[in-house]
Amino acid sequence: MKLGELEEHFKEELSQQYDGDEAREIFSLAAEHVLKFSPGRLRMMGDSVMDFVHFQKLLSILNDLIIGKPIQYILGEAHFYGLVFIVNENVLIPRPETEELVDWIISALKLKPTDSIKILDIGTGSGCIPITLKKHLSKASVSTLDVSADALEVAQRNAVQLNTPLSFIHANILKYSGEEKYDVIVSNPPYIRELEKIDMHSNVLNYEPKLALFVDDNNPLIFYNAISDFAKTNLKPTGNLYLEINEFLSSETMEMLSAKGFTSIDLRKDMQGKNRMIKASFDQAITIADETA
Repeated sequence: MKLGELEEHFKEELSQQYDGDEAREIFSLAAEHVLKFSPGRLRMMGDSVMDFVHFQKLLSILNDLIIGKPIQYILGEAHFYGLVFIVNENVLIPRPETEELVDWIISALKLKPTDSIKILDIGTGSGCIPITLKKHLSKASVSTLDVSADALEVAQRNAVQLNTPLSFIHANILKYSGEEKYDVIVSNPPYIRELEKIDMHSNVLNYEPKLALFVDDNNPLIFYNAISDFAKTNLKPTGNLYLEINEFLSSETMEMLSAKGFTSIDLRKDMQGKNRMIKASFDQAITIADETA
């Protein structure tokens, strides 16, 4: 079978789960991984006949996709901010909106001297946030915390693979306290309410770690409360708290932060126009970022 024909077979078999563009992207990820081709070369190889070994590997990947397993878990890797991270079912698959949060932090700090900057990431998962920050702010001291020992093991493997020295903390932020002061505290904590499951894709519900996804409907800001309380004590006077948030709870999250004394609260939308990120600090008037600027 030709490579282009196999791509069409992928699209047909996955049509109940993904639209054509999504299926095409998934096939490209699988083919690049199996064939070790660059995206550019892959586009030129549509008329090439597959050898049997590669054909069987790609069919095996397709079979896993058909039962709903995410392509990142099948391949054991995910792309994030130009880096490739090891992932498995102990960690969330990194998302594009989290790249936007990381980019916000990098843009804010890249023009500043970073040799004395201290950053704490809370809820590290694969380590995509702290490792990417360390890659782009190499002189900063970066620490990361997670309640899951299995997630920390994945993050540690990624830190070694990507040559980024981090400090790892195995702790539950709902109970954790420390004396270290930070210039930046960042978190993408669990924020999806149980009531939102009905709108979620089955491959997320069946494979991604529930510990990192869901919160009780009656206390959806439980982690934001704990993280902001920790930040009140552990941010330096000019420090900033960065959060990825539930788009449906942006007003509630901002109100909670304001009630805790944060005097500068900037809300940003992601590329899809959803309220997705907040920066909070203590030293400016409350503003909402103008995303049209």
